[in-house]
Amino acid sequence: MANFSKPSVPRFSVDVYQNEYLPEGGREVNAIVTVTSTGGGTLAGATAAPRPAGPDAGAAVALMVDCSGSMDYPPTKMRNARDATAAAVDTLRDGVHFAVIGGTHVAKEVYPGGGRLAVADAGTREQAKQALRRLSAGGGTAIGTWLRLADRLLSSADVAIRHGILLTDGRNEHESPEDLKAALDACAGRFTCDARGVGTDWEVKEVTSIASALLGSADIVADPAGLAADFTRMMENAMGKEVADVALRVWTPVGTTIRFVKQVAPTVEELTGRRTEAGPRAGDYPTGSWGDESRDYHVCVEVPAAGLGQEMLAARVSLVVPQPDGSAQNLGAQGLVRAVWTDDMTASTSINPQVAHYTGQAELAQAIQEGLDLRKAGDIDGATAKLGRAVQLAGASGNADTAKLLAKVVDVVDAATGTVRLKAKVAEADEMTLETRSTKTVRVKK
Repeated sequence: MANFSKPSVPRFSVDVYQNEYLPEGGREVNAIVTVTSTGGGTLAGATAAPRPAGPDAGAAVALMVDCSGSMDYPPTKMRNARDATAAAVDTLRDGVHFAVIGGTHVAKEVYPGGGRLAVADAGTREQAKQALRRLSAGGGTAIGTWLRLADRLLSSADVAIRHGILLTDGRNEHESPEDLKAALDACAGRFTCDARGVGTDWEVKEVTSIASALLGSADIVADPAGLAADFTRMMENAMGKEVADVALRVWTPVGTTIRFVKQVAPTVEELTGRRTEAGPRAGDYPTGSWGDESRDYHVCVEVPAAGLGQEMLAARVSLVVPQPDGSAQNLGAQGLVRAVWTDDMTASTSINPQVAHYTGQAELAQAIQEGLDLRKAGDIDGATAKLGRAVQLAGASGNADTAKLLAKVVDVVDAATGTVRLKAKVAEADEMTLETRSTKTVRVKK
């Protein structure tokens, strides 16, 4: 096992891309805010939440493995799930707290048991893999119970980073949607979670809602043989996280209203409704845990009308992390969103390329989801129109991956005009892959 040193706190930066010029009477200001964290730096004396001593002792991970009866069909599915979880365990770094949970209509501690977490080293990794060999399929599916057990176990560790990985192959049939939502509400902000659906018998909206609520990723693994590689990637990504609970803090002056805040890269994620108040005219929007990465956010604010030649600060965006005493620490990076009123029509009517690109990417995600819903409802004309628009947007923005997925659901007659025909037969895995990955975006070329 490699000797991993304790990560240093990443350095955050904020860049704002916008057209700040408004016509006379103009009130809507749009900006793309790029947040980047790079490792290896310290933040002008700032630190993230305190981390215990020892290599990577600041992280805890719970692996939730579906063990319901359907995991036995075909029998290779359960074996692939065991192998994938073992691969993820092998990827844990020394000092990381971890547990494995077997999920059916109840949640069971597979390893280490006793309501506690193990600490990763060569011995505990081997013991966990031995315990995984005893996993068998049987029972129903109640994912909320898995999440609540993960929360109890993860909260027992005095760590900064708490993360879950959840695998399911079926629908959440043994608890109500309200029970699952209550569990997600209870766990939101306490740990992040990546969710995966294996095979094609699970519900896309259930799996994506889990990842969305818990600020993680969602994906399909249509062929169970691909689980081990996917689990390894997920765990490597989790091991790269160094700062938890980062919030985008947006301050606006008197008379200014925030219309929306959404993440637009690497995926589209609506954050507007997740705002928590943070003092006079400021609100925090959760972004989860960060490692060495970059994300884009679209901030739209409505400003008071002003006369020609006037200018104002429409919003100030910064990054904060919570502290043990209940306060929030500023991570030392901020960006300014401005508004300037002008009678120069060329300046005031030009759309910033970043704003235009991500407006299109958000529309692309919505068009795919609406098109697939209409297709399932039997509205052929509506589905054709929406998925045709999606093909047009994917082509115009250079989103080649999404374009390829769309081509498995529709026959593309003319991508530029969005002229398509629905395919008579579509493989279930292809339709589910398109729906699951519909919110993935491509970065704008700056």
